[in-house]
Amino acid sequence: MPEVGQELERAGMQVRFEQIDPDVLVMDASYEGNSQMPPAHLHPNQAEHFAVLEGRMHTVIGGIEHTYEAGDEFDVPVATVHQMSPLGPTRMRWEVRPSLRTAEFFERLATGQVDENFLEDFKNEISFTV
Repeated sequence: MPEVGQELERAGMQVRFEQIDPDVLVMDASYEGNSQMPPAHLHPNQAEHFAVLEGRMHTVIGGIEHTYEAGDEFDVPVATVHQMSPLGPTRMRWEVRPSLRTAEFFERLATGQVDENFLEDFKNEISFTV
C-alpha cells in the first residue's frame, strides 16, 4: 500500500509521494536525463498539473509540442492524449486529480508487479489505446 514519503525508481525516474488523498496525489518526480518519449496515453478520469522545478521537459499534449523550463507550469486535461520526456536532469511537482489508484499503479510498476491484468486493473487511471 503506497505511503506518503515513499520513493520509487524505474527507468531513470524517481517519484516521491508527497500527498496521497482521494482528491489529489502530489509527487516530486526527478528524471536522470534524456530519455525517449513514453507511448502516447491518456488518463480517462484524471487531470494532471505539473510545475517544472529544475531542468526542462519536452511535451506533446493534445498534439501540441512544447518545451517547459524551470519555473513553468502546465496542465494535461482529463482524457487528453499526451507524452513527455526530460531534456537532461529534470525535477517536477506532479499533481493528479482525483488520485484514484495512481500511487498503487506506480508502486506495482516500480516493484515489477506487472501481470497480464495490469492495464485492465488500472483502466480508470491510464489508457494506451489511443
